[in-house]
Amino acid sequence: MRIVKKLDIFITKQFGLLFVGTFFICQFVLMMQFLWRYVDELIGKGLSLEVMAQFFWYMGLMLIPQALPLAILLSSLITFGNLGESSELTAIKAAGISLMQAMRSLIVIVIAIAGLSFYFQDVIGPEANKSFAQLLVSMKQKSPELEIPEGQFYDGLPQTNIYVQKKDINTGMLYDVMIYRQTGNYEDQAIILADSAKMQSTEEKKHLLLTLWSGEWFENMKQQDMGNMAEVPYRRETFTYKTILLDFDGEFNLADASNFAGNAKAKSTRQIVRDLDSIRIYNDSVGHQFYEEARRYSFYEEPLTKDDSTTLAQIKPEKLPNLDTLFSHLTTDEKREVMKDAARQSQNVIADLSFKAHIADDLHRTERLHELEAIGKFTLALSCIIFFFIGAPLGAIIRKGGLGVPVIISVLVFIVYYIFENSGMRMARDDNWTVWYGRAISTMVLAPLAIFFTYKANNDSAVFNADAYRLLFIRVFGLRMSRNVVRKEVIIEDPVYALDSYYLLQVNEDIRQYNAEHKLLSPPNPIKVFFRPGDDQTIEHVVSVLEDAIEDLGNTNDKQIISYLNEYPVVATHAHTRPFRRRWMNIVTGLVLPLGLFFYFRMWRFRLRLHKDLSKVMETSQLIVERIAKVAPPAPVSMEEVEKMTFIADLVREAEKKNNHHKQTLYGTTETE
Repeated sequence: MRIVKKLDIFITKQFGLLFVGTFFICQFVLMMQFLWRYVDELIGKGLSLEVMAQFFWYMGLMLIPQALPLAILLSSLITFGNLGESSELTAIKAAGISLMQAMRSLIVIVIAIAGLSFYFQDVIGPEANKSFAQLLVSMKQKSPELEIPEGQFYDGLPQTNIYVQKKDINTGMLYDVMIYRQTGNYEDQAIILADSAKMQSTEEKKHLLLTLWSGEWFENMKQQDMGNMAEVPYRRETFTYKTILLDFDGEFNLADASNFAGNAKAKSTRQIVRDLDSIRIYNDSVGHQFYEEARRYSFYEEPLTKDDSTTLAQIKPEKLPNLDTLFSHLTTDEKREVMKDAARQSQNVIADLSFKAHIADDLHRTERLHELEAIGKFTLALSCIIFFFIGAPLGAIIRKGGLGVPVIISVLVFIVYYIFENSGMRMARDDNWTVWYGRAISTMVLAPLAIFFTYKANNDSAVFNADAYRLLFIRVFGLRMSRNVVRKEVIIEDPVYALDSYYLLQVNEDIRQYNAEHKLLSPPNPIKVFFRPGDDQTIEHVVSVLEDAIEDLGNTNDKQIISYLNEYPVVATHAHTRPFRRRWMNIVTGLVLPLGLFFYFRMWRFRLRLHKDLSKVMETSQLIVERIAKVAPPAPVSMEEVEKMTFIADLVREAEKKNNHHKQTLYGTTETE
């Protein structure tokens, strides 16, 4: 018990130091990424250091909940990666302490961090979001300081649009300037053209002094009636030098905070739940009102006359006049007027319904945003726990510490999380997915990964074993494996050539009998393939005896025999009989038609391959037997020696069979070659 407590303290210290460091790194990276979204709002505004400090402070507070999961992932990955790389994790497991016991102190800490994340989002986060939005709008409303863009109209000045074709940053000169001023009503306007200009701020920063050279001024003399625009006099002035004073507030004014009170991000969970009831009631009332108004658009719902409130819908169908008959009795001009009036009313109805549909979408969007924000507070806090159960087991499996592999893996996991999180939120916000599904999809994707990695790490299973995945790929697609027998430099015991020749001749005889009884070139029976159990024990025995002979002949010095041994194909013993060893998997595969067809043709392919392999085995065995007769004349071997060696070989084969069955139970699916 003392050892476990010391171990908890040791791992907690390792994790704590790394968590603090990685948290500030993640916070800095997220702030820089977030800053690029608003860099245009900061440049050229003449903002004071105090305003900039507030901007970064509120930004940092907003991004803390997002930095916590990434910091937990990276720090836990490095912590257990360091323990595995320095073999400390091996020593911990050798002492009888499982991985879950080693992680229990960190589990408590991570749960506390998740609770802190939720508290931060529910209490501090809303105020930070509200203050940041207020500050951001104030920065957007602040007039720029000599930052007029080139090649486009700029409307940042009050009642003035200005267009500059080219500007000189060093001298502040503006070239090919067009100014559109609306000094009064819509009609009271002026257009100013100038070859060059220069803009300067006054000392009190309340106005802009615009100096113009070589231009013209067009201005209406007075307000006029919109219906008599051709009779309005205007003034045209040509100038070589002129100055204009424009309104310009260079001071920073903070926007009204009450404008952001309805933002879902500026509310706590309790406020969101309370406001959601009001929002839904209001949306329902608006929807009912729109429905009643839409019903009145129907011709049958309109009163027949002003004095009679009866509608066509209240009259029995048999008493209604025939509209086609009424329309046919109208004159051509009357028909034209009726059709124009109907088309005009239809267009008005369509425009009104489109406008109301836009309003309804905005109302429902507000409701969905509140729901997304409330659910997001829980899912973001839960992601801290999920990221820990991904990072810690991965570190124990990979056993690589430092900032190399852990950083790469952390970035990949976070990218997957970020893609699902943002995609789900946008789809739910646009009402393409349900709110719960869109907000929780990232959790649903990463939670099974966390469970899988934790299970594998706790059971010391190999997850990132390239050879295991290569063999699985070979099994599924039935790829052939090549045999590699090399000549040994040191041979402890020479092969028993006489017994090996006997084995090879017996193998050839068994193959002849097998070919006579089985028709491998014909297609397999689907019923036997998927719904009936059975192993091909004859091929099992033949391959087992053949492999014993190959293993024994591998101790030879003869190069020709070594060359012949490499010509033996690696024979699959079960792939031509059924796809899987487990009967229920074969039944399920047979019932699923596309998958069943794949494995059926795969099995047929293995039957054809087996026929070819058996022919090659017989041919190669005959060559080896003939070669053995030349290099090693037959020596007398007693029947007792043959029986003894056969008994030993049977024991070895039985042990290998049990071992292969155990491996197949743990890892195997389809038959390997």
